Amino acid sequence: MGKTSIVRELGRRLEDDDWLFVFVDLEGAGSPEDAVADMAQAVCAHADVARRFADRAGRWFRHRFEEAGAAGFRFRVRSGLDTGSWRRLGERLFRECGRHDRSVLLALDELPIFLKRMLNEDGNPKRVDEFLSWLRGALQSMGDGAPVLLVSGSIGLEPLLRRVGLPDRINHLYTVRLPPWDRRTSVACIECLAESHDLDLGHGVARAVYETLGIGVPHHVQGFFARLRDYATMHGRRSVAVTDVRAVYLNDVLGPSGQADLMHWETRLGEALDDETFCLAMEILAEAATQGAFTPSARACLILLYSEVVDDSEARVAEALEVLVHDGYLTLAEDGYRFQLHLLRDWLAARFRDHHVPIEGRAGNDSPV
Repeated sequence: MGKTSIVRELGRRLEDDDWLFVFVDLEGAGSPEDAVADMAQAVCAHADVARRFADRAGRWFRHRFEEAGAAGFRFRVRSGLDTGSWRRLGERLFRECGRHDRSVLLALDELPIFLKRMLNEDGNPKRVDEFLSWLRGALQSMGDGAPVLLVSGSIGLEPLLRRVGLPDRINHLYTVRLPPWDRRTSVACIECLAESHDLDLGHGVARAVYETLGIGVPHHVQGFFARLRDYATMHGRRSVAVTDVRAVYLNDVLGPSGQADLMHWETRLGEALDDETFCLAMEILAEAATQGAFTPSARACLILLYSEVVDDSEARVAEALEVLVHDGYLTLAEDGYRFQLHLLRDWLAARFRDHHVPIEGRAGNDSPV
């Protein structure tokens, strides 16, 4: 959560240092042709680049650029692309970025979502392989003249490509993981927000917010403060106390008004996994939320329970755990997998505690432990 805001802020700061920032949102793309059309729209949003590119790109592109206007430009470009032409247009876009008198940062947001959509449509990784191989080759062939590439996504790119046997297609990229804020940073953020909104925080309020959440996911830290501020406003107060933190957490952060944020976690998990593996992932999360941890013995029982209804349940459980750890749902502890984010744990515990039967209890006499 919050990665797009970080990328855009990075771009803004680089533009202050005389860079050109090109941001491409690929979440809606379903094919290489879609992706290159999105790139063309983003690159040509910069008037100086667009004019020079139109002069060099030939009659086909110039006609679309001059006649369509901003609103219809992407549609017209996309309508003229096919399996042969998207590569050529993409490479021309990269070369034009390389010719610019400023350094260029090309940010491809939601690349994993785009690749996953192609996988879902085709059932095999051929087009994913073609697109990533082309992207790597096109940029590497430009050497130092290539735009700087930054890719980001709300589901993991590395686990996705490992599952389909293509991890080497991104070996030219460096992974940058942004950890949660620590206690000091989270507390400082809450105190700064309170000062800017003229809200008096009682002693220990900011620390209590951090400890209630468990870890400092920036989006949730700021969201918790917003709900504290609303709580004070609704009660005609200009201050909040430590005793208010728990009430706001239960009634607002975990309550109806906070459901959209929490559903984001489940929605993104469903986009990262196929249906059967997603079902196993939800079993793991329900177990960890209601029992405190997903233990090695629960893992063995889960594999056994599903061995007759899914293909290779052991591999699917391993895949689910890899994604759950990589994407921040769980962390490995001494006794198994646990939640770091108490907010997610408490939300899932409230959903499942009344009807989740512990996995080991369901295994019964067939339990391997």
